[in-house]
Amino acid sequence: MGSPGWGLALVCCLLLAFACGPALSLVPRVQQEQPEQEGTTEPPPPLDHTDRAEEKHEKYSPSQGEELPTSQCFRCCDPATPLYQAAPVPQINITILKGEKGDRGDRGLQGKYGKTGSAGARGHIGPKGQKGSMGAPGDRCKNHYAAFSVGRKKPLHSNEYYQTVVFDTEFVNLYSHFNMFTGKFYCYVPGIYFFSLNVHTWNQKETYLHIMKNGEEVVILYAQVSDRSIMQSQSLMLELREQDEVWVRLFRGERENAIFSDEFDTYITFSGYLVKHAAEP
Repeated sequence: MGSPGWGLALVCCLLLAFACGPALSLVPRVQQEQPEQEGTTEPPPPLDHTDRAEEKHEKYSPSQGEELPTSQCFRCCDPATPLYQAAPVPQINITILKGEKGDRGDRGLQGKYGKTGSAGARGHIGPKGQKGSMGAPGDRCKNHYAAFSVGRKKPLHSNEYYQTVVFDTEFVNLYSHFNMFTGKFYCYVPGIYFFSLNVHTWNQKETYLHIMKNGEEVVILYAQVSDRSIMQSQSLMLELREQDEVWVRLFRGERENAIFSDEFDTYITFSGYLVKHAAEP
């Protein structure tokens, strides 16, 4: 044969090698699996790629309820890799170990005050309460009074000294606060008082008097010399304290000074009364 015949023979050998290569590669693996099968003489049928993967999965996957051998290893990439369960923790009955109740401990220190919260909404009106019991009776109302009104029936002329006008007729003298012997009103009820003085002048003579409070001149009653005699008056209000004194004084005789009256009529009067007690609001 010439060179063309050798070339054709070489091509036929290459085709035969490609065709028989996959079949020959399965022979060693099948021979290795034969010793693992007991009492089996028939060779296993050829497995495709899918069947070999399933067989491989079943070989490495344990059956349900079967414990894993400690020496068996698994790959993390295998599907359905079994999870190892933790050993159960032993349970202890605490009631058996529980002792008797101990003594109460000391009270701890008070904690810091928290921040003041905002005011909440106003609540609903509660039900009306029951009527309370009657209270104890109060003190009796205390009414305070003080009043006097006196007159003089005798005339009075001035001399070298100041003279206190003394009255001889008593119209009203409540609780005897006006002393008829000294001619002075003594304050026993402090408060605001009203006073009034009325006199009759003397012809051709001057009339010059003062309403006094504790030795001080408060107001004057004055009338100039005249051919006629007239009635003259003066009034005022004073705030008095307890033991204050109020009276009428005739000026001393630097000039002829007099007030007129007679025993038939009362021309000279002096009156006063309490308007408001000091303790009242």
